[in-house]
Amino acid sequence: MRDDKQPSAAAGDDLDDMVAASDTGARKPHGVPGKLLVSIAAVWSLFQLWIASPLPYMVGFGVFSATESRSIHLAFALFLAFMAYPALKRSPRDRIPLQDWALAAVAAFCGAYLFIFYSDLAQRPGRPITQDIVIGILGIVMLLEATRRALGPPLMVVAAIFIAYSLFGPYMPGILAHRGVSLGGLINHQWLGTQGVFGIALGVSTSFVFLFVLFGALLDKAGAGNYFIKVAFSMLGHLKGGPAKAAVVASGMTGLISGSSIANTVTTGTFTIPMMKRVGFSAEKAGAVEVSSSVNGQIMPPVMGAAAFLMVEYVGIPYVEVIKHAFLPAIISYIALIYIVHLEALKANMQGLPSSNPARPLLNKVIGFLTGLLLLMGLSVAVYYGLGWLKPLLGEATPWVISLGLVIAYVGLLKVSANYPELEMDDPTSKIITLPQTRPTVMVGLHYILPVIVLVWCLMVERLSPGLSAFWATMFMIFIMVTQRPIIAIFRGRSKMAADIKEGFLDLWDGLVTGARNMIGIGIATATAGIIVGAVSQTGVGLVLADVVEILSGGNLMMILLLTALLSLILGMGLPTTANYIVVSALMAPVIVMLGQQNGLIVPLIAVHLFVFYFGIMADVTPPVGLASFAAAAISGGDPIRTGFQAFYYSLRTAALPFLFIFNTDLLLIDVTVMQGVVVFIVATIAMLIFAAGTQGYMLTRNRWYESLLLLLVAFTLFRPGFWMDKIHDPYESVPPAQFAEALERVDDGSSLRVQIAGEDAFGAPMSTYILVPVPSGETGEERLENLGMELYVDGDQTLVDFVEFGGPAAELGFDFDQEITQVLAPVDRWTKEWMWLPALGLFGLVVLMQRRRRSKQQGNDTAAVA
Repeated sequence: MRDDKQPSAAAGDDLDDMVAASDTGARKPHGVPGKLLVSIAAVWSLFQLWIASPLPYMVGFGVFSATESRSIHLAFALFLAFMAYPALKRSPRDRIPLQDWALAAVAAFCGAYLFIFYSDLAQRPGRPITQDIVIGILGIVMLLEATRRALGPPLMVVAAIFIAYSLFGPYMPGILAHRGVSLGGLINHQWLGTQGVFGIALGVSTSFVFLFVLFGALLDKAGAGNYFIKVAFSMLGHLKGGPAKAAVVASGMTGLISGSSIANTVTTGTFTIPMMKRVGFSAEKAGAVEVSSSVNGQIMPPVMGAAAFLMVEYVGIPYVEVIKHAFLPAIISYIALIYIVHLEALKANMQGLPSSNPARPLLNKVIGFLTGLLLLMGLSVAVYYGLGWLKPLLGEATPWVISLGLVIAYVGLLKVSANYPELEMDDPTSKIITLPQTRPTVMVGLHYILPVIVLVWCLMVERLSPGLSAFWATMFMIFIMVTQRPIIAIFRGRSKMAADIKEGFLDLWDGLVTGARNMIGIGIATATAGIIVGAVSQTGVGLVLADVVEILSGGNLMMILLLTALLSLILGMGLPTTANYIVVSALMAPVIVMLGQQNGLIVPLIAVHLFVFYFGIMADVTPPVGLASFAAAAISGGDPIRTGFQAFYYSLRTAALPFLFIFNTDLLLIDVTVMQGVVVFIVATIAMLIFAAGTQGYMLTRNRWYESLLLLLVAFTLFRPGFWMDKIHDPYESVPPAQFAEALERVDDGSSLRVQIAGEDAFGAPMSTYILVPVPSGETGEERLENLGMELYVDGDQTLVDFVEFGGPAAELGFDFDQEITQVLAPVDRWTKEWMWLPALGLFGLVVLMQRRRRSKQQGNDTAAVA
């Protein structure tokens, strides 16, 4: 076992192979085939930029419908999958066999079939001819084989099982049986329409995901990835366990632009893991820290792998809302990981690396930080309101003026960069490590932040679509890549214009190729997951699964969530994160929402989708198949299984968060004001730090077992104060259903009633569920009931829905004719749940007091022993 050395050349090759096999394709052919492979990848990137841009509509050429774009997108992905991924382990890596050329051509033709014969297919919807069926069968077989090559057998097997389930429904046992699907019906649904392979998932891959992956690849090729690592080490490397803290921050920043856990682990881990071992981390713990921080990069907005864009389509909310809901859990998860690293450093009494920053008093550092923060805030306010004032004044010239301002800012930042020397990190295996100074390191790469600002501005302020926002950010990134070398060289007085421009274009070419090759697996995964989603919609297996889950869980929501988490972890062992999210959300998200309503818990759909996504990511950590753990172990020289278990232990905070925000949606910033959001962020961060201290067995000193339990109790109370308040005082009072109108009149504006209804579902089966009814405007209860769009009829002890206005608020909530209102729960005046924070903080203070006394006693004993 290697302990203090860098991985050998063979291990380095294994790392490259692991990243290639999982992300870009393991085959690297030479000569003309190699040039053709990278050229087609670059053409794919250029095609995606073309369809995302406004140019097709301006020139009236190259305008494709959504279905045509998806078809071309899949054709590229299939062709490159057969070219870049060998069929077997013993298949050649340095050349492309003839049979793979043939398979690539056939697969690409099948993928492009909807584009080539778009007009013909539009004239015979739902009536496939023999040619359509043959192409569809070939296409599904080619897609399954491409999936096996690019992503391994598990996703292929799962998709094949769902195809078999569709075809052989009548022969399935008991509750799983269904009427069955004909071969023509299967092909029409799965390949010739937009319900299966060419459905929402592939559409998101085509419209949004590719551009963000390409943007990340270009940013990395321009040097931003290396810049993030340098900045993190210059700022944090000198602290206790500094390299590990820097690894967390660097991986978090890299995760902003990377959708791959394994690539993130290898990119940052090659440098950070040896540095962590240098300051005292064991090989397994160093690898586990890198794995935990790299995998969590996928929960960090704005990209989140590809899930953020899929949630836009599946949940039906704007992209900005997805970012808002996902932001707080991601931030507090990273803050907690930094704290876990700090606790590990305290346990082992680790030190940081020697700092090269000039010594400054703490007060000066705080003043400098606050000054920089205030300047940044002031600049942001000036730009925001300044542009708001300029837009009406400039009219159509606004984009040109903003572009000119961006270019001026970019050149100015390059001028600042040129005043500082180019910084290179020391070899992490050398005997003496000197961290770079923070100020020069930060100043050298400030221009890398501009494209990210453009992206965030377009998304959050201009409210452009994610695809168009990524397009403009990518175009600015391309401009930076081509021009940064010659401009900096001019400022430094050593310009070689032609050579510098050539280097810039070579970086651009590499970025276009890398972006496309990174997308092969995602494109294939979204298409194959579409087979599963299509089978669910065609066979109704989702309803069957709901019955099965309800039977297994006994209707208990916590058991349903545990089963869903387990399913996500099991599927995630073989499926990439994106495909895992698509499959489990299609199968389980509606079930959780429906059964939650039946149990009286109204769970927002976005909370369920984030729950599924978090546990899909956890599968990259969980032994025995966590590939990121194997990649980290290859660098650290540690045992991959022990690294995986340690990473899972560090990631307990990530596993706990989904359960918490299902029951306390304040953590997702749902229906909270700005001030409430700030309070929730502060309290949730404190709670997560206390949770980390409880699970790690250390805070000020090593925890006694009861202290760990008390800390976990405090953390739970801070996260979910409503649990205890509900025990003390019921939040609702029961109102007779016949007094529904009176209850509406008594409740304040902005409140909601919880109404239980009983009736029949869409299939005629009896059902009972809860509906959260927002109180509409109106002076009297009858007026509010009328504004709700419904009328009631009281028949003895029964209160029935007599009328529901078509398209009205009541109809959208789920009310229907002849439903019986069985229970009405109205909110009552009580103390706010946040009062429960006070006893929790008091209990925390007690634990702190006990540990301080014990630590003081230990320090006194140590001093006496030394004396």
